Amino acid sequence: MRLRFTGSCAGVPSRQRNVSGLTLQPEHSRRWYLIDCGEGTQHQLMRMSLSLARLEAVLITHVHGDHCYGLPGLLASASMAGRRTPLTLIGPQAVWTFLTAVRETTGLHLDFPLHFIDAATLTESLVLTEFTITAAALSHGIECHGYAFEERGIEASLDTARLEADGVPRGPLWGRLQKGETVYDAQGRQLKGEHYQLMARRPRRLVVSGDNNVPARLTGLCQGADLLVHEATYTEEVIERLGTDNGHCSAARIAAFAEAEGVPNLLLTHFSPRYGRDRRAQNSMAELEREARDRYTGCLALAEDLQPYVLSREGELIIAAA
Repeated sequence: MRLRFTGSCAGVPSRQRNVSGLTLQPEHSRRWYLIDCGEGTQHQLMRMSLSLARLEAVLITHVHGDHCYGLPGLLASASMAGRRTPLTLIGPQAVWTFLTAVRETTGLHLDFPLHFIDAATLTESLVLTEFTITAAALSHGIECHGYAFEERGIEASLDTARLEADGVPRGPLWGRLQKGETVYDAQGRQLKGEHYQLMARRPRRLVVSGDNNVPARLTGLCQGADLLVHEATYTEEVIERLGTDNGHCSAARIAAFAEAEGVPNLLLTHFSPRYGRDRRAQNSMAELEREARDRYTGCLALAEDLQPYVLSREGELIIAAA
């Protein structure tokens, strides 16, 4: 699966980074998913080969502006571009309140059905086309959620050597056996699919967190996770100076959590604009990276806008070519 950030800056955009947004696209699919939609998301999407007609769902973590101000414009553009198929919108109830107010005050008309799901009601998993989605409440001062995406539709492969050894001819029977069905061949032999299936690979699991100052809120979602995407707004020094009620997490704290939970890949995002790319400067991204690496031994990456990241079928996080 492929991930690209439309924005990785906290609060306001910087010269190098837009505010929050993340695209998720399964391999071999033109459908895609959007997690958060800060101002300027549309401009960033224009630099990707993603069609608004193929957008499967939008998931908003919370209603702070840097995570949702781009949503009305995105929906308007999708409608103006001719979208007519339904779109799923998941988020706190306040997202719907916000969107309703914008539609009423600006006359925004959508030519496609918008199906809203209150994230607080997702006590069980939601099954969409490519993913099963689970939500968890976070700690951020206002209602905020994290989302786990577990891939669906992984079929077991066939043990072709055994089929050939048993004299089962290639054809429709192979397809039915791959689905796990019990069938009968031309000689009347009963063939059970479970006897000819090879172990399917484990479905990949990705967790995307909203703003959150208590990493332990994600413990349940992170069970079996291959990748955690989480904010690292500040260094630990800044967090201690601001106090624990600031609603954000340090690179140190989320790295220690990911290490303790055994998450093999950690992708940090939502950086305060105070941190620049100049590694010699007083406030540098290098500080955040150093904090995280001191506490985490897995595969670590710090998000860059528009940079493609791939979570391979083997569960390896790869920085891909643009």
